[in-house]
Amino acid sequence: MTYLLPPLNALRAFEAAARHLSFKQAAHELHVTAGAVSQQVRLLEERLVVQLFERRTRQVILTSAGETYLARIRQAFRCLAEATAELKPEGVTSLLHIGVHASFAVDGLRTRLAQFRQAQPQVALRISQPAGLHELLEGKVDVVIAERVQRCPGYRCEPLGSGFLIGPLGTADCPEIETLRSCLLGHVEREPPTTAKAPLVGDAASPAGRPSKPFFSV
Repeated sequence: MTYLLPPLNALRAFEAAARHLSFKQAAHELHVTAGAVSQQVRLLEERLVVQLFERRTRQVILTSAGETYLARIRQAFRCLAEATAELKPEGVTSLLHIGVHASFAVDGLRTRLAQFRQAQPQVALRISQPAGLHELLEGKVDVVIAERVQRCPGYRCEPLGSGFLIGPLGTADCPEIETLRSCLLGHVEREPPTTAKAPLVGDAASPAGRPSKPFFSV
């Protein structure tokens, strides 16, 4: 059976741009120019005859069609990643970079992140503090934990028991973020890990170039 699929490079460009809500950050991740990402996305839109992004000054936002397509593309990419991971030795397969606002007390995160590491042993954690909405918009962190609510088009700000979790709409429903959200809300019970836990990676410096506060190991 022959599958009628768009070019893989165009799909990768779309997924990365949707995840970062930025052609520039997608280009940095894919090691190409922002113009190349924009061109690939434009070619994909022309092939599908559907507008996937709303282009604004210095920002792109997913259209409703883009959000629907992204969910299916992420599912397909995850299947490919899982199939590939099954061929590799067991271990870490991804990294989740969490930014924590300077005014947010990190002591209360110790138990919650330990629960995350047990629930998602294949995901390594990196914590940067201070980090805020600016670092998130620049693509330097994947999500931000802030003390106060902050809203920005294309991003979801969700209340926690204490503080708020902010992240791109494109990744808000991926398993890693859903698990992190549940752990931060205290909805995940601790269970004995079935595989070796991924490391918690501490930054030598924050995304803004300032020294990070000492963090904990769990």
